[in-house]
Amino acid sequence: MLEIVPRLQVLARSSPEDKKILVEKLRALGEIVAVTGDGTNDGPTFKTTHVGFSMGIAGTEVAKEAFNIILMDDNFSFIVKAIMWGRCMNDAVRKFQQFQISTNITAVVITSVTAIASSSETLALSAVQLLWINIIMDTFTALALATDPTSLALLNWTPDKQTAPLFTVNMYKQILLQSVYQITVILLFHFLGTQILSFAETSGNDTIVQTLVFNAFAFAQISNSVNSVVLGFVFTYPSLSA
Repeated sequence: MLEIVPRLQVLARSSPEDKKILVEKLRALGEIVAVTGDGTNDGPTFKTTHVGFSMGIAGTEVAKEAFNIILMDDNFSFIVKAIMWGRCMNDAVRKFQQFQISTNITAVVITSVTAIASSSETLALSAVQLLWINIIMDTFTALALATDPTSLALLNWTPDKQTAPLFTVNMYKQILLQSVYQITVILLFHFLGTQILSFAETSGNDTIVQTLVFNAFAFAQISNSVNSVVLGFVFTYPSLSA
């Protein structure tokens, strides 16, 4: 039967037990299974499926309580919208994680290195500057990355396996490259800023260099957010970007 199920298109005049067996065989093949139903006889099938869609008008109260998603007007086109929104949210989580982790790695390394290297424990970024970045910049960037609109192009993506990791190999590459790039630039400006700008060693010039370091870090995060959207999509879904 496992050889027949992948080629099966229509199962006519089937009993609830037939539906249950079909779902079990599809799951045994590693497929993600969704089932629609409107009555109590669909209960056994729902227990073995991944996602259940209940009819909002024709469905019974038992089916509505048992299934995961209710189609309020019994319109099957909403199943397509549910798939689009699911893929959009999964992509938004990945983009935000890529941005947030690379930002945090950069901030931790810069703060630790500058504190250890300085005899007076002077940090490249002050506590107020770090607080501003975490509360203001990260919050609005997170909202921007997490509120992308859905589109029909999402349906062209290859479905992820149930065991697929949240972080892909290409995401790890992006996080590593962004972190190394930002750390290198910020530390260069912090330790060699006065020489690069040909400033004299004065307290006023040190304040200017610290301001430059903060602005460089802030603009690096803006660049990082753009990369998380554009390059993140290219590297995560290379077949669709070609």
